[in-house]
Amino acid sequence: MKDLKLFANKIRNHVVDMTSRGGSSHVGSALSIADILTVLYCEIMHYDCNNPLLKNRDRFILSKGHAGVAAYATLSEAGFFDKNLLKNHYKNGSKFSGHISHKDIPGVELSTGSLGHGLGVGIGMALSAKRRGENHNVYVLLSDGELDEGSNWESFLFASHHKLSNIVAIIDYNKLQSISSTSNTLELEPLVSKFKSFGWDVVETDGHNHESLIKSFESAKSNLSPTVILCHTVKGKGVSFMENSVLWHYRSPKDEEYIKAKNELNKEK
Repeated sequence: MKDLKLFANKIRNHVVDMTSRGGSSHVGSALSIADILTVLYCEIMHYDCNNPLLKNRDRFILSKGHAGVAAYATLSEAGFFDKNLLKNHYKNGSKFSGHISHKDIPGVELSTGSLGHGLGVGIGMALSAKRRGENHNVYVLLSDGELDEGSNWESFLFASHHKLSNIVAIIDYNKLQSISSTSNTLELEPLVSKFKSFGWDVVETDGHNHESLIKSFESAKSNLSPTVILCHTVKGKGVSFMENSVLWHYRSPKDEEYIKAKNELNKEK
């Protein structure tokens, strides 16, 4: 059994290294989902890193594709490819693009970037699995700001109509998006009642508490309806000066900021 705290810390270290080295952005968005990815890949999902296209594997889609650096880091730590390849992130000609790409990268199911697409594709995968009698689950991780996209709400309606109990939508509810808070941009609340009114089971959890996350994902497996796991998170989690700061949506850590971030993360080991 993997040490979940250590695994999540490795993801965060990779995120800071990769965004600093390549000069890419979205470090705050990537740090907020490190614990969710840790629990999915260490405790919940069925997969084989030596056979990424295993027929009965669980599928994971990062709909908030701008946080692709966290997914790449997770896949490398899970054994899908050599960690040294992460050094190529965001370089000209590299397959490790800023927004996540599936091209020639084992373990990535779908290239995403434009928000509002991942859930629809994931629901299509879930519907196909149901009709084929296949027994695997589909997990789609969305940002809270992404819920501003109307295509998601069409997908929520579709999944409940078809009773797709094999789809789990995970919301990274860090309450910051792009250049402001979600409440100032487009109010989402009351979010739980909205999801329920669309026919989904809803579980609220601390998106940084591994035990709570495990319980939430396990409970979803017995639901007869599609499930939303609403994860309350902190943007920039793990680096004090990045936490709850909209500045780190488009900024990459350099020089003293990089050193300070790494020192904080290494104290957590």
